[in-house]
Order: sequence, then C-alpha cells, then structure tokens
Amino acid sequence: MDNKNDVQKQFGRAANSYVTSDIHKKGKDLEVMLGLTNITGNETVLDIATGGGHTANLFAPHVKKLVALDLTPEMLQAAKAFVNGSGNDNVEFIQGDAENLPFDNEKLDIVTCRIAPHHFPHVKQFIEETYRVLKVGGQFILDDNISPENDEQDHFYNFVEKKRDYSHFRAWKKTEWICMLEQNGFLLRDLHCFEKSFKFNPWCDRMNLSSVEKSELSNYMLKAKSNIKKKFSIETINQEIISFKAEAMILKAVKA
Repeated sequence: MDNKNDVQKQFGRAANSYVTSDIHKKGKDLEVMLGLTNITGNETVLDIATGGGHTANLFAPHVKKLVALDLTPEMLQAAKAFVNGSGNDNVEFIQGDAENLPFDNEKLDIVTCRIAPHHFPHVKQFIEETYRVLKVGGQFILDDNISPENDEQDHFYNFVEKKRDYSHFRAWKKTEWICMLEQNGFLLRDLHCFEKSFKFNPWCDRMNLSSVEKSELSNYMLKAKSNIKKKFSIETINQEIISFKAEAMILKAVKA
C-alpha cells in the first residue's frame, strides 16, 4: 500500500501540472491510441489512471459512455474540470484502484490506460482486473514508457525514474508486457514503439524536485557509461543536462 500512498501524495500535489504538461496533452500517441481502437459509438469505455484526463477527453466524443478512474482525488478534480470544460458530458469520474477495479465481470467494451502502469506495484493484478471487466472481444489499449531489453540499461532507466519520482515502481520491458498479457489470455493485435524526448528541467520540476535532488540526479546521469549515454541520447551543454530520450509503447490486446 505504501507505493499507492506515494502515488496519491505525488500526484495530488502535481495534478494541475499534469493537465498542462505538453508531453501529456499534446503527445501524438493519443491519436495513435484512438486510431488503433475499433469504435462504433455505442461503447462503454474505462480509462484507468486517467491522470489529467487527456485520454478520456479524446475518446469521449466517439463513444456512448466513458468512466475516468484515478487513485488520486486531486487528479480526478483536475481531470473533471479539463474534460467538462472541453464540452464532454458523457464522462463519469470515479476514485478507484487499477488493481482492484470497482466493476462487475465483462461489463466494458474498451479499457485504456496511458502513461501510468509504471506506478502500479502489482502490474499482473492490473492485467487480470482489466481482463476480468472486459467483455469477450473487448479491447485493451495500453500506452506506457518501457525500459530497454538490455539489463544494464533497464536498471539505469528505472533508477533514474525512481530517483526523480519516488512513486515510480517499474517501467517494464516490452517483452515482459507481451508475456504477461498473453499468459493472462489476451491476444496481442498491434504494437507500436516510439521514442520520447524529455527536457530535463521541466521533467524534474513536474515532480517538484529540490535543487539538491535535481543535482544528484544530474550527476548520476552524467557519470553513466558512454554506451548508456548513447542509448538515452543524453544531451549536455557545459556539463548541464538539457534533455534525454527514452522509449514508449502502445499496444492493442483483445480479450479472447
């Protein structure tokens, strides 16, 4: 439960910054998610860990009903203001846990989850719950940061993310995601991997890092091996980190 308390604490104080964050509100991945989904307009959709409400806001005009769920009350309030302010009135906002969904079996047509599962301490339970609430043939659209397949690079990336945000649990490898989904009965239908660029200072500031914490994180990244710096395209000017790159994945899986 500690990690979930950390999530609520972190995102409670950062709620408004996630609504306005360019990475979250302008990401091209949103349109990819929508494009992967077969929609007739009659669907009931659940957006898990809705965050700033960007996925909910995108999908709402195309479906019958959308439920936006988040663990953090402050995040839900910010998302509701954003989504309702955009003119979408078919969205219900519910506080809830991604690993213990408050829905009956086989009630939903589509489940979406964007840039959130790396915070979930029991990701297999999240997958099981998603499978449970989806109707047979229901679609699961997942979008999240992933770690490299190389173990050393995987460790570096997850250490950096945890150092920047203590509520981070683990960014999984894409092969781990595929394995977990298929072991739980999902059929993989689409997979897209893409690069994400992070501006170092805004990335740190979004989590309210102190100057000392930011300096410690910067020093750790600057001391990384050359192959790791190359992998993550760590850009520096006068020994100051300007940006770095990581990888993310969007997939579509169907409940068999």
